[in-house]
Amino acid sequence: MRIVVDANVPAAEACFGALGEVVRLPGREIDAAALREADALVVRSITRVDNAMIDAALQGGSRLSFVGSCTIGTDHIDLQALSDHGIAFVSAPGCNAEAVVDYVLGSLLTLAERQGWQLASRRVGIVGVGNVGGRLLGRLTAMGIDCLACDPPRVERQSDESDEQESTAGFVDLDTLIDACDVLCLHTPLVRRGPHATYRLLDAQRIAALAPGTVLLNAGRGDCVDAAALRQRLTGQADLTAVLDVWETEPAIDAALADLAAIATPHVAGYSLDGKLRGTHQVYHSLCRHLGLPKRLALEDLLPPAPVARLTLNDGLAAEEALRLCLRTVYDVRRDHDSLRRASRRQGMSQGFDACRAGYPLRREAATLDVELGAQAGHLAPLLRGAGFRVVN
Repeated sequence: MRIVVDANVPAAEACFGALGEVVRLPGREIDAAALREADALVVRSITRVDNAMIDAALQGGSRLSFVGSCTIGTDHIDLQALSDHGIAFVSAPGCNAEAVVDYVLGSLLTLAERQGWQLASRRVGIVGVGNVGGRLLGRLTAMGIDCLACDPPRVERQSDESDEQESTAGFVDLDTLIDACDVLCLHTPLVRRGPHATYRLLDAQRIAALAPGTVLLNAGRGDCVDAAALRQRLTGQADLTAVLDVWETEPAIDAALADLAAIATPHVAGYSLDGKLRGTHQVYHSLCRHLGLPKRLALEDLLPPAPVARLTLNDGLAAEEALRLCLRTVYDVRRDHDSLRRASRRQGMSQGFDACRAGYPLRREAATLDVELGAQAGHLAPLLRGAGFRVVN
């Protein structure tokens, strides 16, 4: 059995090596020719698996019967084409959601530090309350942050299914959320057509409607924001703060927009080691099931010890200072912003963007850090627990 795997998928040999021959290739180099002798394909988000690729591979003699994507999103996959050819498909929903929430909290706390405001004083609007947005809403609410949520498809589903467990009470429409919030976080999938299309959900009209001082953070899909309209607003009025991890036309993103963003990163919000390994393990589990084989590896077998496993805090830090310190112990978003800027200047935007992703350094998640609180620092416990850390006495 031959399994073609994106070179950026971690632990591929550990997971898939017992199932067959593992062939590693850079994600952008995986094409029909690479699949001609393949039985299975494992990718991340940069490999476009479309009907043309599948047709050419099968006509070339490929035995392809399984495709797995170690990512939450599936807009890089032609699901209908796979179904038409009888090829099984799985993704890894939720695998990196905790890492994206860490990214959002780290970004907002960095902006608060730079601009002199408190996160606790802001109202956060969350657009898309799925795997990522739902976790973000849960963490911010547990931290005592005022939030509003917008997810029309979910509201519609709940009205049709009275037994849906998660309530949408208090959800608002997008324009109400824009009017009422200081911070706007986008966590929607890319849907190009239909009543709930998200392509350019933030179009020129909605970008113009953002109040001066608004923070716009997009860690969902780049095509959900009209990049040209956002660049024009940032250039002309310069009264918004943009945090952008996803972009139109990746990796050849708008360099001028990246320069205007307060935080610009190369689609790495979910790039924690924990999230990547969850994605690999979920696809491994599905491939074992597809082949009728037992799953022999647990996720815990793949995860190494955290480089920093415990941090002790005593009295003397303000609440958000303590929170910033704990987050930066596991992940500092400024590193990724600076890395993209350096790489794009040395190599050009496209090559620099991909180089940052391919050579991404070790990063863990909030839940890997135990925070020990001294006798006078117990008041920090609710905030730190809400943010996702393990608080110990």
